[in-house]
Amino acid sequence: MELASADRHANPDSAGPVGAAQTVDAKVERPMDAIVRLFDLVVAVTLLVLLAPVCAAIAIAIKLDSSGSPIFRQRRCGRGVREFTVLKFRTMRCDTAADPHRSYVLDVIATNGDGERDSGLQKLEDDDRVTRVGVFLRRFSLDELPQLWNVLRGEMTLVGPRPPIPYEVDFYPPHWLGRLSVKPGLTGLWQVSGRNELNYAEMVQLDLEYVSRRSLWLNTTILARTFAVVLTGRGAV
Repeated sequence: MELASADRHANPDSAGPVGAAQTVDAKVERPMDAIVRLFDLVVAVTLLVLLAPVCAAIAIAIKLDSSGSPIFRQRRCGRGVREFTVLKFRTMRCDTAADPHRSYVLDVIATNGDGERDSGLQKLEDDDRVTRVGVFLRRFSLDELPQLWNVLRGEMTLVGPRPPIPYEVDFYPPHWLGRLSVKPGLTGLWQVSGRNELNYAEMVQLDLEYVSRRSLWLNTTILARTFAVVLTGRGAV
């Protein structure tokens, strides 16, 4: 199936996932958006300043461990299925192909689209594409730190659904598109509610629950719970 075309992005009434998601996006109430944006800016700037030495050390470790840029860039879908470039610390070798991940994720979506339970939303096991430093970064979710820059740019928010890859969205059933009606986040209800113990459909349901309950208080609660999850290295994905 082809990825969403530019025409589908331009016309919210067009057929397909993009048009449907943009219709949902238009229905979302946004009176708290300005407050959330201010909160995002204050927290993101503070964390970037405080964690600058940590980020520098991580970048050096990645360079010493394997060749290539410390930063990995990937196209993801944000609010209304608008694509943007997400930033992460690189956790895999530079010569790796995306085909195994694509096949894995699409198989997970196909087997969970009806809500049936599987063994959980796990990363590919024994993935030799992941570097030694990458294993550590993933365990404590440190590979996500560069996305604070995405938050500053307004492409992401601190709390929200994780941004999916375009080929994932192309295979979404229509009722899943509501998770794309708000900005994607660094963390979310899924990350603090089981993560790897949940299947893809359950992850989407938690995202839809977040969209319906979204508030500054809920965001603050999720952030507080996220720090506990990160510090213990539980449920790394």
